[in-house]
Amino acid sequence: MQRNFATVIMAAGKGTRMKNAEMAKVMFEVAGKPMIEHVVDLAVALRSLRTIAIVGFQRESVMSHLNRVSSSVEFAVQDPQLGTGHAVMQTKGLLTDFKGDVLVLSGDVPLLTVSTIRDLISYHRQKNAVATILTADLDVPAGYGRILRDAEDHVIGIVEHRDATDKQKKVREINSGIYIFDNERMFDALAHINPHNAQNEYYLTDVFGYYWKHAMRVAAKKSDDFNEIRGVNTVAQLEEANDVLRKRNAVRASVI
Repeated sequence: MQRNFATVIMAAGKGTRMKNAEMAKVMFEVAGKPMIEHVVDLAVALRSLRTIAIVGFQRESVMSHLNRVSSSVEFAVQDPQLGTGHAVMQTKGLLTDFKGDVLVLSGDVPLLTVSTIRDLISYHRQKNAVATILTADLDVPAGYGRILRDAEDHVIGIVEHRDATDKQKKVREINSGIYIFDNERMFDALAHINPHNAQNEYYLTDVFGYYWKHAMRVAAKKSDDFNEIRGVNTVAQLEEANDVLRKRNAVRASVI
């Protein structure tokens, strides 16, 4: 944990399946506070040198809330929203001269723990990787991007479920969408991705293709608990996240 790192939190989305078109998705509450506040708290607990929230939809409400709970959060605006790669591109002006790593989190993943991310950072540095992906094994991984490894266990690809072969669909290791990058190499790679896909969006995962093309090392660290990396996209998933935190807090209380 000696090398500096900054944390970038993607928080620009609308949350169209949350049944409230007027609220930014990251502002829905888990355990009494907005999801993004949990993620900011995580960055603070990890002693992130910089914390940048990428805001878009209903950004005034997100910025106002975060300004009340933390004086250290910076903001980048993504408008329009053109994908995850495009989101991270918006932080370039803030991070141009930053020396260190960049931890990329999502504002709608409120269950991550300090120990899991600390292990991810340590593993990234141990492997001397240009980027490291947080992954998990799932018994039923349908719908998730799969992590592809070679015979020596090196990460050699990420394939989306819809693009996977029958053999690849049997892979249980999935991409969580949580990453840590070398800052300089991240922006080098972002400059070479394009929106040539059905959604006309810039995908952050496309940077890995650039790394592999240039023989740069990409690592992957498995989380022991899939609950930690679950995103919240629906009202049902919001209640599931609340339930996980209630149980987690009950366990902590019983130990104390």
